[in-house]
Amino acid sequence: MGNDMNAAGPSRTGPRQPEPDLREPGPREPDGDRRTARRTECHWPDAREPDPLDETWQSVDEVFSAEPESGAAVAVPGPSATPSAGPALSYGQGPQQSAPSYEPGPVGTPPCAPPPAPDGPGAYGGAVPVLGAPFHSGPKPPLYAPEPLELPSVRQDPAAALTPDMVVDGAGYGALTVRAASVRGDSHRYQGEPRQDSLAVVRLGAPGPDGLLLLAVADGVGSAARSHVGSQEACRLAAMELEGVSAELAETVRAGDRPGFAALVDTAVGRIATLLAHRAREHGDDPAAYATTLRALLVPLDPRVRTRGFLAVGDGGTALLRAGEWNLSLTDPEHDGDGMIETRTAALPHGHRARALLLGPALPGDVLVLCTDGLSTPLAGDAGMRDFLGAGWGRGTVPGPADFLWQLQYRVKSYDDDRTAVVLWEAVP
Repeated sequence: MGNDMNAAGPSRTGPRQPEPDLREPGPREPDGDRRTARRTECHWPDAREPDPLDETWQSVDEVFSAEPESGAAVAVPGPSATPSAGPALSYGQGPQQSAPSYEPGPVGTPPCAPPPAPDGPGAYGGAVPVLGAPFHSGPKPPLYAPEPLELPSVRQDPAAALTPDMVVDGAGYGALTVRAASVRGDSHRYQGEPRQDSLAVVRLGAPGPDGLLLLAVADGVGSAARSHVGSQEACRLAAMELEGVSAELAETVRAGDRPGFAALVDTAVGRIATLLAHRAREHGDDPAAYATTLRALLVPLDPRVRTRGFLAVGDGGTALLRAGEWNLSLTDPEHDGDGMIETRTAALPHGHRARALLLGPALPGDVLVLCTDGLSTPLAGDAGMRDFLGAGWGRGTVPGPADFLWQLQYRVKSYDDDRTAVVLWEAVP
């Protein structure tokens, strides 16, 4: 933040502004004369003189004190006209239908489908439907409460204290719809530690079909003291560095040029690592304290291009939900899908090399999930979560941002890490 301080306020080396005269009265400035001058400047009207507004206030009082005549109609302003909400985002099959009702079963909780909305203004009568606590696998929920608990202290770490417990984001570009959310894990909530995951949903390049969507997630390494800052910086630097070569990246994706795409990504990731280490040293920190993974998708906005670019430094997950079936080894074929946690992983800023792939072709109705291991690990290890998210995300309807955030918080016992996902829906024509 060092150089940003001067940008937010006046420069310390700039010309000094004249200060107000706050001197005490001296011999050449008798106190009595100063009081006289102030009385001259602020002359209050004599209370004995008639106030020209008295007549106006009297007429107003008469209007409010007068009782309405018997049988007289009292005009009451009606509800203001509000524009009706347009159809919800879907795969081109008309307005969004109501959310599916999840029957009691392996999740061990009652169904939570909201009741149908009553007709007419004010018909709810205070009974507003709510989603309630997130669903969970097994007969009992995890012991941690599914809500924010202890908060980090500003005194100990302002950056940690100002990191929200959860965030939700999204976007829609033609046939592409994105939902994104990041939630602080149960263990971090219990211990008063910050959310170490971060995400980014941004557009790169020129306006129009030549642009790209950048979808990114970053997972701060748990043992690194400033990894919550590192993950945020990794997402920000990825957006800035990939923007600089967005035209070249779009061309390699369009042409299916994997070596060219990999070379561009490798150079950009090297710069991200260098800048992240510089940021740490600039603030007197060890670069290792900013350790974080980074995983990103580059999605062309041209609907004719069905290839998607992928890059990763470190662990996480990339899953494909197609026709109701999960593919959890889309970019990580070495993972056997057993849900085991891998504690050894490459990370920025010491890791300067990225894995780069071209994925595709994307099909209408595909759902592509980019996530940190807070989701990929339980998704691989728990069939209940796969069934739940498959039903919520793979039925041809894109959930609203609030619904997506609630669905992402599906709980699996013993999995208490931060959870972050950016999900891309490919529309059905």
